[in-house]
Amino acid sequence: MRPNPPRKLTIAVAGAGLIGRRHIELIEASPSCALAAIADPAPGAIEVARNAGVPLHATLDEVFAHARPDGVIVATPNQLHVPNALACIESGVAALVEKPIAPTVEEGVRLCEAVERVGAKVLIGHHRAHSPILAKARAIVQQGTLGSLVAAMGSAMFYKPDHYFDEGPWRRQAGGGPILINMIHEIGILRSLCGEIVAVQAFASNATRAFPVEDTVAINLRFANGALGSFLLSDTAASARSWEQTSQENKAYPTYSDEDCYLIVGTGGSLAIPTMRLKVYDRKEDRSWWKPFRTAVAQVDRTDPLEHQLEHFCAVIRGEAQPLVTARDGLQNLRVTEAIALAARTGQPVSIEVGK
Repeated sequence: MRPNPPRKLTIAVAGAGLIGRRHIELIEASPSCALAAIADPAPGAIEVARNAGVPLHATLDEVFAHARPDGVIVATPNQLHVPNALACIESGVAALVEKPIAPTVEEGVRLCEAVERVGAKVLIGHHRAHSPILAKARAIVQQGTLGSLVAAMGSAMFYKPDHYFDEGPWRRQAGGGPILINMIHEIGILRSLCGEIVAVQAFASNATRAFPVEDTVAINLRFANGALGSFLLSDTAASARSWEQTSQENKAYPTYSDEDCYLIVGTGGSLAIPTMRLKVYDRKEDRSWWKPFRTAVAQVDRTDPLEHQLEHFCAVIRGEAQPLVTARDGLQNLRVTEAIALAARTGQPVSIEVGK
């Protein structure tokens, strides 16, 4: 007899906004889980729940009062991440918490302590960590193909249209700019590839849009292993050098296969990401700028990391895997991002605590 297929896990989604609706679509298409309920007090959630054919509740407490799902995806506004995650922990329900882990480092510490106190199953939604592109790049670095790491250059330069700011006027104010909205994704990538970031410097400008918030930032980074990094961030630059416009993972964006947004350089070679172009010296004794590189292109699977993240969350719920992005990882990404914002405000280098 064939063994019975595993039971589909039940997943509730808190927050029926843009990212919440995307999670709902992925759950509905998943072979591993089914949508159990939606929690969102906003009027727009009524139609979302009706279309999905699931109960709608105003809060997670109401969800837990009616049924106990196997897991919850917390896709609420940032200020609700911690209270909703704590509600899941108190109910013994696994949680996937969208990034950032919390609106402030202090609140992130509180959530980390709660997770670790009871050994809760909490995955932080830095979805790029589940990218096959990033996994391949990380393997190339860790295998020593590039030699000892020397430097990393990155960019997230793109143009946000005027209606983006009209629809969310808070995006024109402090805290609504690309440092706290977009850079946290890049910090996760840089830490994954190059190790912990221990210090940052930054210059910020609002010269293009003249909003109270920054629109362009130049960032320097120091890694614990001695490597250095530089990063250009702008949401007013007519450029394709961003992960969304180069990785080919999110079909909502036009993509340009000739562009890269990262270059990782070691003593023996370099890797451009996401074209995955490699340039390496075959022999250490022949390394010289007068000598040619051996060139190659590493093959990768360009599939949606959000799909991989959902399947990983299901594995975490079943006890088959540990969270790839732990609460501590999410907290450290937030800590580095806040340090960049502080460095930009003060014009001073900022050191960053690691492992706390």
